[in-house]
Amino acid sequence: MGVHNVDHQPFCGRARLMGEIVNLNRARKARVKADAKRTAEANRLTFGRTKAERLTTQTERERNAAQLDGHKLEEPDDA
Repeated sequence: MGVHNVDHQPFCGRARLMGEIVNLNRARKARVKADAKRTAEANRLTFGRTKAERLTTQTERERNAAQLDGHKLEEPDDA
């Protein structure tokens, strides 16, 4: 008789008895990184404007406000 495992099949090394070895710390970090990527993607969709786009919009608003203020009619002072 030879050496047999619990399944009554011939023993052919440790690979038959053991599963894949997983570094739990590495797996945890990978899961956290994947979650961060999903969050970042959602934030890019929500807040995704470049600094140049924000500055252009701000400049346009300031220019429009100045133009509007320049066209205001002065109220006569009848005091």
